[in-house]
Amino acid sequence: MRRCASPEFPSCGISFKVNHMLAAPPVLHPSKPRPGLLGTPVVLTIAGFDPSSGAGITADIKVIAAHECYGIACVTALTVQSTQGVRRVEPVDAKTIAETLSELGADFAITAVHIGMLGSESVVSAVADFLGQAGLPHVVLDPILKSSSGADLLNLAGTRLMIERLFPLAELITPNLDEAAALTGISLADANASAAGTSSAASLETMRQTARQLHSLGAANVVVTGGHLDKAIDLLSFTTSRGIEQEVFKAERQRSTSTHGTGCAFSTALACHLAHGRGYPEAVLLAKAYVSAAIANAQPLGHGTGPLHHLYRMNQQRRPSASVPEADHARSRG
Repeated sequence: MRRCASPEFPSCGISFKVNHMLAAPPVLHPSKPRPGLLGTPVVLTIAGFDPSSGAGITADIKVIAAHECYGIACVTALTVQSTQGVRRVEPVDAKTIAETLSELGADFAITAVHIGMLGSESVVSAVADFLGQAGLPHVVLDPILKSSSGADLLNLAGTRLMIERLFPLAELITPNLDEAAALTGISLADANASAAGTSSAASLETMRQTARQLHSLGAANVVVTGGHLDKAIDLLSFTTSRGIEQEVFKAERQRSTSTHGTGCAFSTALACHLAHGRGYPEAVLLAKAYVSAAIANAQPLGHGTGPLHHLYRMNQQRRPSASVPEADHARSRG
């Protein structure tokens, strides 16, 4: 066992067993400095714009800054929304997205990529074209299908194209349990009814089922999240030289109304940890702890589901590595 102490997270105070894959080396531009060695890791986020800044591009940039990376962004859609829900979505023209990504890719040595809301089939295609040509490392795909208020954010054709073209390009995908079920066609009601034991056990078994199916659809590594469940359970299912391995991460669910954008924050934090060279189990553990702490430190804002406090660390004095942990999490191999 060892405690996670690093220049980026000197005081997280979480204990974990070291057992993770070595991160793939980044694809570098010969004329640009090597990220992580001569400069700050650059993380590109490709996502929609949430004017309330609880989710989407503006939230992603805060998360990236909190993890001591430099954030660059490509907006895929404009939304009319607040903490009370999404009213309207206006996708950005795919040509504009393609030109933006091309410009950013030519200018920066990108260390990791986070993909959030895409909004339309044409946007999925433009992003896939760019990633296929650029060959960037550490692509984390958060396959957003609906908003937390129930608004559709990607149609069926766009979802099918995302599976076909983006799954093979992503190093890690991070659906929540509902999204994983929708992507795989597994009925949550049927799966839970067939699983023995408590509701938590049923949900975990469903996560295992959907993860296996997502691998068969082309996903190399998967995190199925369940922060909305009675117990905050996340399942990491990742590829090793021995085949598919799975690890379970558990925490007590926090009773809070400041949970808007938790999925965005988690997946963006994962991209940052991969950019810093961490392996999958460590990255999931730290991202989960970060989101829990951001919820715990949030202040009520708006009249609906409020945002996390993405930059809560700015108000905390840095301490030695033996300080109080951000959050207490249990982790087990499966």
